Amino acid sequence: MPDDLLLSAVIAALFAAVHVAGGRLAFLAATPRSVWLSAAGGVAVAYVFVHLLPELAAYQDTLGARARRGGGLLAAIEHHIYVVALAGLASFYGLDRLARRSARRAAPGTGERRPSAGVFWIHLSSFAAYNLLIGYLLLHREEADLRGLLIYAVAMGLHFVVNDQALREHHGRAYHAIGRWLLAAAPLAGWALGAATTITPAAVATLFAFLAGGVVLNVLKEELPEERDSRFSAFAAGSLAYAALLLASG
Repeated sequence: MPDDLLLSAVIAALFAAVHVAGGRLAFLAATPRSVWLSAAGGVAVAYVFVHLLPELAAYQDTLGARARRGGGLLAAIEHHIYVVALAGLASFYGLDRLARRSARRAAPGTGERRPSAGVFWIHLSSFAAYNLLIGYLLLHREEADLRGLLIYAVAMGLHFVVNDQALREHHGRAYHAIGRWLLAAAPLAGWALGAATTITPAAVATLFAFLAGGVVLNVLKEELPEERDSRFSAFAAGSLAYAALLLASG
């Protein structure tokens, strides 16, 4: 097995371990928001804006020319890579609103308001698909080298920590009993699918664009609400430090 394939498999397993062992990180579930979660969110956003979006911009001319030759709807969308990123952001915004509305309407029961069973499965299935995509892109990146793999792994690994803590808060015991195992399996399944298939550079760019929108929304929805009492200084430090690292290693 090539070294990069083995290393990517180890990284996929570490992504899975975040969900399996996330309940042990009780110190992260606090108000004011943990400085570590805010810093992790900053790292993921820095990855999107400093590394990923410039890479996607390089694909835009190629994809735009192809769409114009093909005609039809895509020919009318001048910057459709960014439309895909917008779709990723809007999709996860809609899912978050669905979960929060369901929790407000749910019967108090034990005193905890949680989303309904139907919304739980919609929410978790969507994040499982998101994790599968992240696992798949371990083997299908714009930069198919060790540096690119490690940059991606660090940013997405920290993003997994942020998402895991948010989903634990949303869904409580149901997430711990069932959801975390579904989400842990997803990056491993994505890695296996990535190892078994190949896709075009245009498809890779499209998938990364959707991921970029999802990452930005999933980070900011946890940082912005006033009740989170988030740590801007930690978020800024994480984003600036990782941005500096990306620029220095570029």
